[in-house]
Amino acid sequence: MISTRRPMISFTFDDFPRSALLVGGAILNRYDLAGTYYASLGLAGQETATGRLFGSSDLKLIREHGHELGCHTFSHCHAWDTAPQVFERSIVANRAALGELFPGMTFETFAYPISVPRPLTKSRVADYFLCCRGGDQRFNVGTTDLNLLSAFFLEKSRNHLQPVKDVINRNRQARGWLILATHDISDDPTPFGCTPAYFEDVVQYAVRSDACILPVASALKALGAPKRGEWPIQHNRETTVTEP
Repeated sequence: MISTRRPMISFTFDDFPRSALLVGGAILNRYDLAGTYYASLGLAGQETATGRLFGSSDLKLIREHGHELGCHTFSHCHAWDTAPQVFERSIVANRAALGELFPGMTFETFAYPISVPRPLTKSRVADYFLCCRGGDQRFNVGTTDLNLLSAFFLEKSRNHLQPVKDVINRNRQARGWLILATHDISDDPTPFGCTPAYFEDVVQYAVRSDACILPVASALKALGAPKRGEWPIQHNRETTVTEP
């Protein structure tokens, strides 16, 4: 059972566009905060639908600025359309690539690319990470599946701040764990990102909500969830986020 006296919020960025770190990460750091960046190392430096992705220097900055680097498969595999065994191999490849770049470093958390996962894919992924994140535009409270945590994508309401304020308020009242997600942060964002001004408004409101704001792995540990390998049944991990 996980108990929390304060609501939790995590800021996450899928695909790891450079702007998410250089602009979004800088905003978080101004408030003494850090985020989680989900990277597909096989796509480093490429121009994609979410903008120019991270380079090797950006991976070093992640560590220097206190952010978390999470796994997004090696080649950004579609979580539903990809065969489970192929999906798992891409996770293993991403872990190997990280180990080559930073010996001894490993991914602790994961975000499913593009879609919800197939059930067998979700089962296979469970052995590799402390938790795995999806979408669903909700926060996490009560009995929670750590293999498919909910998240709220900012770009779905990027022209309207009130829906984000509303979900932060509901998370505060429930004392849950809200994982906010997006992609690029730019004055001219892709359809999958938002502007710096909008993102900073969200960060400011999150800070004023008196939530404990941490990267995903740190938040999970602060909530008291068991470490990987401590679960009695690895492929059906559920936990409970409750009021004390």
